[in-house]
Amino acid sequence: MKFYDKNKICKLYINNNLQPNDTIDTKDDTIDTKDDTIDYTSEISMLHKQLNDEKKHKLIIEEKLKRLMADFNSLERQIKLNANRDVALQIDKFMIDFLQIYDDLILAKNVLHDEHVNIGGLNSIIKNINSLLSKYEIKTINALGEIFDPHSHEAIKVIEDDALDENTIVKEIRKGYISHNRVIKPSIVIISKKSECE
Repeated sequence: MKFYDKNKICKLYINNNLQPNDTIDTKDDTIDTKDDTIDYTSEISMLHKQLNDEKKHKLIIEEKLKRLMADFNSLERQIKLNANRDVALQIDKFMIDFLQIYDDLILAKNVLHDEHVNIGGLNSIIKNINSLLSKYEIKTINALGEIFDPHSHEAIKVIEDDALDENTIVKEIRKGYISHNRVIKPSIVIISKKSECE
């Protein structure tokens, strides 16, 4: 296949004041078709190679972009998890302090009840606090009569009792609390053990 050199043809049009619709007599000596033909095979081959190289480069860049997006999404999830965990820890700290006051109110109510003092107002306050705790999924840990669990209970005393299974909770000193299935405050308890045979 033969191609004509466009630059020479353009110069020919300009030098001869030709218009685009004018025809050129290629038999005329002004154009030597042997000199004006160019073999573009090597240039086409080189362009194909460049195109293939660019396609490969594009695939490499796309793969890097996918990895970066995956890393970014993973980092974003981790940041959200850390932020949620930090917020939950701060709420737990607040709740532990608040529950200490709540436990003191319960103790005060029991003392006042034993002394036959009117505790109607205190009962209303405790009822409101119970509703608030329920709303935020704060629940008490069942302890009395249960087997001691170091994740949920904190034993401050051990008493001997052969009638009970080993490590049975015989008394709850202070209630423990769970928030969203996490222990935020363990129950303080007294547990049993079998007497040692001599």
